[in-house]
Amino acid sequence: MAKQRSDRSPKSSQPASSGRGSALHLSASKLRWGLVIGALGAVIAALVSMAIGFDNDTGLEAHQPGSEPVVRDREFSSAAKGDCLTWSKPDRSDLARVNCGEKHLFEVAAVIDLNAYPGREFSGGTRHPDSLRMTELRDEHCVPAVQAYLGGRFDPRGKFMVNVMSPSPAGWQHGDRTLRCGVQVAATANSPASTGSVTAADQSKIHEPGTCLGISQNLPTDPVDCAQPHAVEIAGVVDLAANFNGGPPSEADQDKYLEAECTRLSTDYLGRPDAIGDKTLTLFFDHLDPNSWLAGSRKLDCWLGKGADREGFASIVGTARGDILIDGQAPVAPPKTGRSTPAPLPGAAPLPPQPQPR
Repeated sequence: MAKQRSDRSPKSSQPASSGRGSALHLSASKLRWGLVIGALGAVIAALVSMAIGFDNDTGLEAHQPGSEPVVRDREFSSAAKGDCLTWSKPDRSDLARVNCGEKHLFEVAAVIDLNAYPGREFSGGTRHPDSLRMTELRDEHCVPAVQAYLGGRFDPRGKFMVNVMSPSPAGWQHGDRTLRCGVQVAATANSPASTGSVTAADQSKIHEPGTCLGISQNLPTDPVDCAQPHAVEIAGVVDLAANFNGGPPSEADQDKYLEAECTRLSTDYLGRPDAIGDKTLTLFFDHLDPNSWLAGSRKLDCWLGKGADREGFASIVGTARGDILIDGQAPVAPPKTGRSTPAPLPGAAPLPPQPQPR
């Protein structure tokens, strides 16, 4: 998963301090494992929270029990493969179909009719499935449906996630047994809107430079204002297609290219090569696995963050372009005497020559 490169990048002149919250307390493999957990945790949280959101009692509920479903249920029940859906109210009472070129929250990949399901689990008079059962149905039917919709080119680590929408409880009572499988932007809380069909979208999970990703349990979450506690700040985006053609490049080749590019981008972003070390930050980047590459993803973020004394990241407040607090403390720049040079982290870039005192 994400790699860490020493705050002493090849273009920096000084090492980072090994003080409070320094990444020097973590081995590269330990922090990398923490990031694996973070990535999986973020995806799981997104899938569970959004799957629950669509089938709870306040989701698409019609407020006229005993009558025909209201317009929002008819909009849902008539949505077909390739349609895009959106809403603005928390209870989704204004659900509507829109052109996929407009902002939307969900793109339908398939319609699943539970009337064809074996047995009597979903027959007339049965209860609306609970959130756990809906999650099982999503995994059973929607994951393969989305892969088929995208011709096998869905990036499971990319920008989008698979989800399912079900009839409202009122629609279920009126006999609607159809599910809508589809995709939406992956998030740990409310999914943001997207524009354009996923069939033509770049699925790379990237952010605009200057974006800060929030922090929960020492791991990155959704974008937040950089004045709020966050785990990392995006210093730039690298397009691997500028250097690699053909099949998936090896992780080692990606690392070499990303290290150089992320170092260059972070220097441009911060304005000077020694800013990362002075702020005791670390440069991180991920790599694209073969599944992501074959799905068409080519871009990756360059992260600025701070390894915590424990697994994961320290909490940062403020943008790295200005004054920051790390776990509530202002960073102390390392001395520039050249007399103390901590050993680099495993896999880190070699240290540049240190200036000698006169």
